[in-house]
Amino acid sequence: MKKLSKNLATISLALALASTSAVGRAQSLLLSGATVHTVSGETLAPGKVLIKDGKIAAVGANISADDAKTIDLTGQHLFPGLIALNTVVGLIEISGVRATQDTTEVGDYTPDVESWIAVNPDSELIPVARANGIAYFQPVPHGGSVPGQSGLVGVEGWTTEQRTIKKPLALHVFWPNMDLNLTVRANPGRKGKGGKSMDEQAKERRTKLRALQEFFDDAAAYAKAKDAAAKGSTPAPEKIPAWEAMLPYVRGEAMIMVHADEARQITAAVKWATTNKFKFVIAGGRDAWMVSDLLATNHVPIVYAHTFSLPERDTDSYDVHFAAPGKLTKAGIKVLFSAGETGFDAPLAKNLPYCAGQAVAFGLHYDEALKGITLYPAQVAGVDDRLGSIEPGKEATLFAATGDILDLRADVTHFWFAGKEISLENRHTRLYQKYKSRPKP
Repeated sequence: MKKLSKNLATISLALALASTSAVGRAQSLLLSGATVHTVSGETLAPGKVLIKDGKIAAVGANISADDAKTIDLTGQHLFPGLIALNTVVGLIEISGVRATQDTTEVGDYTPDVESWIAVNPDSELIPVARANGIAYFQPVPHGGSVPGQSGLVGVEGWTTEQRTIKKPLALHVFWPNMDLNLTVRANPGRKGKGGKSMDEQAKERRTKLRALQEFFDDAAAYAKAKDAAAKGSTPAPEKIPAWEAMLPYVRGEAMIMVHADEARQITAAVKWATTNKFKFVIAGGRDAWMVSDLLATNHVPIVYAHTFSLPERDTDSYDVHFAAPGKLTKAGIKVLFSAGETGFDAPLAKNLPYCAGQAVAFGLHYDEALKGITLYPAQVAGVDDRLGSIEPGKEATLFAATGDILDLRADVTHFWFAGKEISLENRHTRLYQKYKSRPKP
């Protein structure tokens, strides 16, 4: 057993050294001729980007580097790697096959669950998303009111530990449903759907809201006890993993992502979070446009996941969700885009840029749309010092496309992750090549 442990340690060390040396030998590159969408600044048409040691060394119209390999991208567009927040990529493979699903934990309150640990680095959905420019994603845990924490995971690397660049990123709170089944109005003597009257439904809703508040109150009390013990005034409380996980959130140091769609949910969640002085964002945000003044006043970012959702009410116009991001931006709200967090949405994460593109067609400014899938997610995740735009000093994770990435007709041709070009091969390209070569009758 000791000999085996020693051999494993030697192999691990060798792999680590090999990985380190590979990074150290990263070739300097000069990407030339493309339209460079810096996102944080002006768009250079054409422009040049110099990459050294996995980072962006220079960006401009005229850059020379004799020691760098020049790659001609004339006629193409260069973008920073896209960031997909609020997704279940890596946690699910086939929504109809239970054995491929790892999104849900047992229990209503499990804040110590860490979703990035469960990400499958060999998932076929990750290369598919990468082939359309997605560089990082946030796997969201499900299962209860507080199902756990998420991290920010990259699309390249051998293991999940290598891929995860920020952990934790956010604690997730799924806000209780606020609406009631009103069918009992037509039949006051009968119970509504699910066998519950309106009074019972309202009581159940109050119970869930009370339980959520009590959970956070208990976590805050634990944090106060820890602080008092650190000062030596009281004995240290018994260490409890769930409460330990809650510490940065109840102290306002880390972000809480509140999942809420209906206007009353969003209103209640904002009031709750601001009253408790939590750092938070709203994910989902279907009806956010209806309470835009409240969100703008409290500077609440929205991770909007409903660009392509059907209208919820028969009084809504057909384009209500197409136009919502533009309305929210005009109200002064920072809008980020998500392709959705359900199992059905996982294979569609690659469509993230089209969510932003559709909003542009219905009133959102192009620059805001591009920031909504690059710079704004980086800012919310707290990694905008290294990701989200093409600037000197940032990680050289970027891609080239034949056109505007918000346009469905554009194809990604090159993808660099931390300065290293990686393959765009995925199950779609493999199937295409397979059936392209089939015998002709």
